[in-house]
Amino acid sequence: MTTRRNPHSPAAHSPTAVVLGGGLTGMLAAAVLAAHAEVHIVERDVLPTSPVPRKGLPQAQHAHLLWSGGARTIESLLPGVTQRWLSAGARRIPLPTGLVSLTAQGWLRRWPEMQYLIACSRDLLDWGVRQQVLDHPGIRVHTHTEPVGLSGTAGHVTGVEVRDTVTGDVQRLDADLVIDATGRGSAATTWLAALGLPPVTEEHVDSGLAYATRIFRAPAGTTHWPIVNVQSDASAPVPGQTATLVPLEEARWLVTLSGTRGGQPTREADEFLPFARDVRHPIVAELIADAEPLTDVRLSRSTVNRRRRFDLLRAWPRGFAVLGDAVATYNPLYGQGMSVAAQEAAALRDALDRYGLDDPGLARRLQRTVGRLTQAPWAMATGQDILYPGAVGPRPPAATRLLRGYTDRLLRTATGDPVVTRALLDVMTLSAPLQRLMRPNVAARVLLGPARPPLAGPPLNLPAWRAASGTPSQRSTGGDGAGW
Repeated sequence: MTTRRNPHSPAAHSPTAVVLGGGLTGMLAAAVLAAHAEVHIVERDVLPTSPVPRKGLPQAQHAHLLWSGGARTIESLLPGVTQRWLSAGARRIPLPTGLVSLTAQGWLRRWPEMQYLIACSRDLLDWGVRQQVLDHPGIRVHTHTEPVGLSGTAGHVTGVEVRDTVTGDVQRLDADLVIDATGRGSAATTWLAALGLPPVTEEHVDSGLAYATRIFRAPAGTTHWPIVNVQSDASAPVPGQTATLVPLEEARWLVTLSGTRGGQPTREADEFLPFARDVRHPIVAELIADAEPLTDVRLSRSTVNRRRRFDLLRAWPRGFAVLGDAVATYNPLYGQGMSVAAQEAAALRDALDRYGLDDPGLARRLQRTVGRLTQAPWAMATGQDILYPGAVGPRPPAATRLLRGYTDRLLRTATGDPVVTRALLDVMTLSAPLQRLMRPNVAARVLLGPARPPLAGPPLNLPAWRAASGTPSQRSTGGDGAGW
């Protein structure tokens, strides 16, 4: 085994950081670290130079929404990246103006913009970040390379052992800080145990969700089409089933269907449309009934909510931190993963700016902050998922069950009250803490209920679209539209 630079030798050295994983989390961490150290990214794959699929990210083929909270954070880390996405075909969709959504309590109205999201393929999102990060001269990528363990002690990680996946050679990369951003397959718990640290507590909530995705050619006249989403109702004693349509770059529609245990979709093409018709409203099925499919149906079952409580360990080694999906993964239907990862990278930036790379307590402070950042998205995702029939995981505490009634009433009020809608979107997009929903001005409106009657149907001008696109008329919808 060979060794690269020993940062702990008496001779002067340049600070060095190693980032394990070249996905979104790893790239954002590398961008932050480049202001403080020479950065080495360890990556199994060869990273594409264009917005195309990457072997190590099979979930990229499904719907990915970057909420405004995450988009703003990434822009703060990589100024100009938003324009890079938009120039490549991504869309900035205002919320709720560009959203047609049936929540558990009814259709949301399409009020003027309160928040926004970036809609495009995951491949384009990653490419935009990757191109900007790798332009930095102080960042080097080691491809065809995988981590096999940490070097150092239980009190101080001094580097990482990596293996060349082509030759099998193992070498040690010494570093002042190692960041694990290897995703849901992270071996961090095993590595820490090998150093002598105690087991890491893991939490799991599994609704049995599976999701199936197919991409269609967008019909003519749909350049500014909204996102269309039919959510499930977790209070109903049936499997939760959803349908979501997301406009992508290159005039495409990505449609993702999902179902919890006992009601999952399949990868069979002839079952895709019938499943979309059987969710709580068939609007998505109506929209794709005559659309041209561009891909086969892709199925995934990697949807378990899992959280590793690194933040609860009494002792934490200097020089090592875990970020992103390696810490917590959430049901992808809630679209939180990328935004949480961005917030964790921002926490790394803030910790480095405040304490410096050589501070002995840097990694421990960062890991505890990461733990706090997972709390709200974890509560939102698992609080819903555990309600579905056959869900596996701990029952929510009594306080959470009491809160559920308030949440249901809040969702119902949001269908007819813009102030409550704004608060809901602020939290959903990770632009405000969960406590935003409890503020007195919001709580008072929730107690009063919606100021307007519920919409009779989706707020979408389907007749105008059918006339513009030449799509045969199927069934009419009710409700007040905004644009489309």
